[in-house]
Amino acid sequence: MFWLKIISKFIKVLRAGETPRQIAAGFSFGFLIGLMPFWTLQGIVLFFLLFLFNINLAAGTLAILLCSIFAYLLDPLFHHLGYLVLAQVPSLFGLWENLYNLPIAPLTRFNNTVVMGSLLTGLILVFPVFLGMKKFVIAYRSGLEARIKKWKIVQIITGSKLFHWYEKIRDLGGAL
Repeated sequence: MFWLKIISKFIKVLRAGETPRQIAAGFSFGFLIGLMPFWTLQGIVLFFLLFLFNINLAAGTLAILLCSIFAYLLDPLFHHLGYLVLAQVPSLFGLWENLYNLPIAPLTRFNNTVVMGSLLTGLILVFPVFLGMKKFVIAYRSGLEARIKKWKIVQIITGSKLFHWYEKIRDLGGAL
């Protein structure tokens, strides 16, 4: 039911309310958070920024959940990229040594190959994810929603007893 609640909030957000930019920014922050191992300084800072800025939390939460699953599957790729940057580029060795000797930098766990690879991947992809999500929200609001509602799978799900049961419980929770 947790997934249904997040997805239903995200669909409500897509329909109206916040601007496409706010939704895309929330999704982008969630993308970065979900891609990296969480217990790093940058992961925790990004998580707090998600709540601090005027961006969409439902989109951020959905992105964290989705990207965490995919990030786990992509860890070998992140490891290889991080290893390349940390151990195969001699011109960066001095930078890594100086960063490690700073008092707060080791809390970022930048010397972990998976953390470094996922951070680099996230920084490279965050702007395209932002633009893609913004375009998706605009397309969804301008007519994609009506076409999606006609899909058989959507009609089966929304017509099921489980879905109606979920809606009754959800509406009951809102009435309290």
